[in-house]
Amino acid sequence: MDNQNIIIRVATPADAHFSEIITDEMEASAKARGTGIAKRSPAYITQKMEEGKAVIAVTDDGQWVGFCYIETWSHGDYVANSGLIVSPAFRKSGVAKGIKHRIFELSREKYPNAKIFGLTTGLAVMKINSELGYEPVTYSELTQDEAFWAGCKSCINYEILMSKDRKNCLCTAMLYDPKDHYEPKETEEHFKKKSKVYERLLQLKQSKFLNRLKRLQANPSRFKAILGSFFNF
Repeated sequence: MDNQNIIIRVATPADAHFSEIITDEMEASAKARGTGIAKRSPAYITQKMEEGKAVIAVTDDGQWVGFCYIETWSHGDYVANSGLIVSPAFRKSGVAKGIKHRIFELSREKYPNAKIFGLTTGLAVMKINSELGYEPVTYSELTQDEAFWAGCKSCINYEILMSKDRKNCLCTAMLYDPKDHYEPKETEEHFKKKSKVYERLLQLKQSKFLNRLKRLQANPSRFKAILGSFFNF
């Protein structure tokens, strides 16, 4: 990492005073991107810290830098590394990559047999996931736990998700299966070869097509027809 004054570690209850700034930044970041995330309360973030299921980045003088937490689904068979967020002042410094690597390690330590998955709208996160051994998958390969999908209700794209029977949305699904996976070097190489394709797909989902969908929501029948034509390629 470029900035040697940044410490990435497992969060503790003593970090609870950062919970509100973390949730505020999560919401602000989602609005800036024009995409959605499942909203989390400061109390929920604090709980993750108390359970030892979160990773936090701070400067050596105590300034908050970044955060990510672990969620479990289907009785621990699936694990999600969720809520990755970095303070605007520290973005593009390698912090996000460092946090992702540490939360992945923590997930493997706590749940060695679990499938680790993620949903993302960002190419940078896809790149980091690929370096860890994640592979792009269909939504059918993710947990079908109703509690997980209920968490998407606060996302601005929830209508799109439900219109496709939870089979697709603006997010890209990625999965690491400890029992059946390619080596990180292989998934990283695959991502490099396909990165332009992924970039184009994300752009289509997040910009032009999404803006068009918003204009069409006043016409439900046409809205549904275009959703079908877009997501079934």
